[in-house]
Amino acid sequence: MVSTSWATWDWFFLVTQIKRIIHIITSLDDGGAEAVLYRLCAYGSQHNNVVLSLRDEGKYGPLLETAGVKVHCLNMPKGRVTICGLARLWSLLRTLRPDVVQTWMYHSDFLGGVFARLAGVPRVCWGIHNTTLEPGKSTKSTIWVSRINSYLSRWVPHVIVCCAEKSRDVHVALGYSAKKMVVIPNGYDLSRFIPDLNARERLRSAWNLEDDTFLIGMVSRFDPHKDHFNLIDALGMLRNRGIPFVCVLVGKDLVPENAILSNYIASHQLGEHVRLLGQRSDIPDVMNALDVHVLSSSAEAFPNVIAEAMACGTPCVTTDVGDASLIVGETSWVVSPRNPQDLAEAIESAFNQRSNSEWALRCHAARQRIVDNFSIGEMVARYRRAWFGV
Repeated sequence: MVSTSWATWDWFFLVTQIKRIIHIITSLDDGGAEAVLYRLCAYGSQHNNVVLSLRDEGKYGPLLETAGVKVHCLNMPKGRVTICGLARLWSLLRTLRPDVVQTWMYHSDFLGGVFARLAGVPRVCWGIHNTTLEPGKSTKSTIWVSRINSYLSRWVPHVIVCCAEKSRDVHVALGYSAKKMVVIPNGYDLSRFIPDLNARERLRSAWNLEDDTFLIGMVSRFDPHKDHFNLIDALGMLRNRGIPFVCVLVGKDLVPENAILSNYIASHQLGEHVRLLGQRSDIPDVMNALDVHVLSSSAEAFPNVIAEAMACGTPCVTTDVGDASLIVGETSWVVSPRNPQDLAEAIESAFNQRSNSEWALRCHAARQRIVDNFSIGEMVARYRRAWFGV
């Protein structure tokens, strides 16, 4: 009885005292892993979180600093490792003496993990936020580093955090240590992503759209894995069928100056239907303005944008990539990737159901699924268990 009591107090002391967590990430640009890192640090204020970017401050560096998180940038060029950068990494690890190092993505798993071990950090946790490694879409260095990591996974990390069940399965098949794998789904700030009729009306008015306009959208960066061309092909089919719609594309490089994408849109005669809005900071408002969020990706791990849309009560049409089908459950449409015909039919089905009395129930179910399964509080609690080994 006494030993159980002391064990309980030891556990309580371990997880409640202020710990120093150093997060090492390849970059702080606009991306899914970077967004999760930001939410984790901003929400987990009971820990002394410090972020080390192998490159520059990107999008999330200033946001982290505003949230009270110290950010150090090693300023190594993309795709290159420098002696100065490695020396700075070693110096910071030895000076800050973290209790835990959490690394994010392949390159930082390798460099951050090895240096943390050599520096004597008590606990090293890797982070995997990818499911596929395809030549032509993934860089050669990424593919090679992931293979090296598969061998190092037996010695370097104490825990390997995967953001998706699919990620775990894929990396175990690649030779990563299965016994060290733990899946921690992404979590979301449900006070920020919430149904908001005023935001819907405000943004639609700014875009000169009527409330009954069927508005489709996709929030992502312009990247081969996002497969925007699959979406444009599907939208061309909808146009040919006479389905009235407007589609907004939001994210990095989704701008009219993107000649490749603009020309592809023009070739499908979609100039009046598709708007390229670029990167925005009002994503909750965007999600509320949409009737349906579409994800046309050929590869994902745990796509944040689906959960963010659903948290705002917006149903989704998504390709069956990563854990997308697990996220949406029965609330949305799931189709095969690289199949614009299936994608077009799912979007048309959503269009036909939008005026149905069951649409409100679908919207409510989408929101409730995220509330029940993917809160930020649960994500932070799971990371704590991974970090402190309890």
